[in-house]
Amino acid sequence: MTLDWPTLLPLIFAGLMGLAILVYVVLDGFDLGIGILFAASDAHEKDTMIAAIGPFWDANETWLVLAVGLLLVAFPVAHGVILTALYIPVFVLLVGLILRGVAFDFRAKVPVHRKKRWDALFCIGSLAASLSQGYMLGVYVLGLETGLPAIGFGLLVALCLAASYAAMGAAWLIYKTEGDLQRKAVRFLRSALVFTAVGMVAVSLATPFASPRIFEKWFTWPEIALLAPLPIVTGAAFLGLWLLTFRMPAPGDRHAITPFLTLAAIFALGFAGLAYSFYPFVVPDRLTIWEAAAATESLAIILAGTAVVLPVMIGASFYVYRVFSGKAGDLSYD
Repeated sequence: MTLDWPTLLPLIFAGLMGLAILVYVVLDGFDLGIGILFAASDAHEKDTMIAAIGPFWDANETWLVLAVGLLLVAFPVAHGVILTALYIPVFVLLVGLILRGVAFDFRAKVPVHRKKRWDALFCIGSLAASLSQGYMLGVYVLGLETGLPAIGFGLLVALCLAASYAAMGAAWLIYKTEGDLQRKAVRFLRSALVFTAVGMVAVSLATPFASPRIFEKWFTWPEIALLAPLPIVTGAAFLGLWLLTFRMPAPGDRHAITPFLTLAAIFALGFAGLAYSFYPFVVPDRLTIWEAAAATESLAIILAGTAVVLPVMIGASFYVYRVFSGKAGDLSYD
């Protein structure tokens, strides 16, 4: 492959889009997960949980905007194919995100006796957004198929991704809270890890059988040797995290951030496996990165804009997470 600009620019944008999706899944995953955990929390716990995500959750969602924006402007043909096939789950995703955004603000402004309904809507919106993302992942893995088996697999992945987000939310609460809520978060994490593991195994088993090309990339030599460390390291990370939950919370709050970082690493490993499997296609077995890419001149202009926007987003994220580090306190709107 000749690495001239027409070849290199689509690769750069595919990498940027993948980075944006991964960062979104990790960062917005924990606040979606906390919204899901609202279903098993009391009123005071919900206030503390909101305080744990309040400074971050709007900024987290900008990574989804970046990922979809890059798909639209850099790979317009793929954008049309993917969103046409996934129109309904995308609609559910948007409704869920809007609903949780409205509920997040309204729960602070309504009389106390009406707060419960907005808490419930925040939970419903978070669950709807999580399930729709999982369904889209499942259908995408199967090549955007529309039959009943694909729908069933999409629903399985939807449930498991929602559980994965709940695990991320529990891990974030372990880091940001203390006392009874922190201990409760440890129990949440232990339960959600089971479904997270089931989801990753299901996606891993389905991916090579979704395409003969992917099967060959997985199970021929020397590719199988190159890919083997991914499931081994992922399995070891799951086992280590599971065992760690039985020793938490630790004295002095040691290793409180470890569950979150471990789950982030697990998500990154899973994403790397999917990227390896589907490369060079952006729409599985239909459109390659270069077939779906916009004109080279357009990509060059977009890259200049991205070179300005992306460092600002990264810098702002680091700044916000640094300023609001430490434990979440009592929620106050004064």
